[in-house]
Amino acid sequence: MSKSSQYVAHDPDPLGFIEWSSAENDTWQALSHRQLPSLQGKACREYLAGYEALGLKHDRVPQLADIDRVLRKETGWQTAAVPALINFSRFFELLANKQFPVATFIRSPEEFDYLQEPDIFHEVFGHCPLLTNPAFAQFTETYGKLGLAASKEDRVYLARLYWFTVEFGLLQNSQGERSIYGGGILSSPKETEYAFSDTSAVRESFDLMTVLRTPYRIDILQPIYFYLESIDQLFDIAKTDIMGAIQEAKTMSLLPARFEPKSAIN
Repeated sequence: MSKSSQYVAHDPDPLGFIEWSSAENDTWQALSHRQLPSLQGKACREYLAGYEALGLKHDRVPQLADIDRVLRKETGWQTAAVPALINFSRFFELLANKQFPVATFIRSPEEFDYLQEPDIFHEVFGHCPLLTNPAFAQFTETYGKLGLAASKEDRVYLARLYWFTVEFGLLQNSQGERSIYGGGILSSPKETEYAFSDTSAVRESFDLMTVLRTPYRIDILQPIYFYLESIDQLFDIAKTDIMGAIQEAKTMSLLPARFEPKSAIN
């Protein structure tokens, strides 16, 4: 997170209000109208309930103060307006204090389909609805507290846990019914279709040690996804000795990557 970004975040006024431009509102509208149909029958019911509770508008970028009023009521969370990029210590500190970082910029038309750093559409549309859910909210707070106290080396393992849950997690019950809860999937139409139904994607039941040892790349469709039986399983994961599992994982090798190294395709 130390690299620079081409984007400059908006500074909210003293009341938390941001004056978004017509072009920025148009971008939000276009992203919403493209993604919402993709989620029908695929997003988990907890996400859909949270989306409805937040009352997100389709035609303009939401104001964080409006989101905060709902999150505080439901789970005690709120958002925190941040620049395009923040360091990991700040990221963990915010989560540990039940504040979800939201970069206050929206992608340019040139990066409409994909941008490397998370913008307000990814953070609000992808993640904030599930922060109304107690299990997701508790897991995210616990994750922040662990990361805040972790070493730099341990944070690498924690990053894999976040990646395969909060960002790219699936649900699948004993009847094989599948749905999506990961914000990296929910905010991307291509990833939504691929993760949910593509036969080339590998989907495995969540196992903490496997997740901690599984490499990933941020700039490709994920070759592997891990699924929980229900969103409430996040309560159980939060109660496990995650840092103890990380210490054990550090004594073992990483699992083979399911993708080509980035240097091999440049």
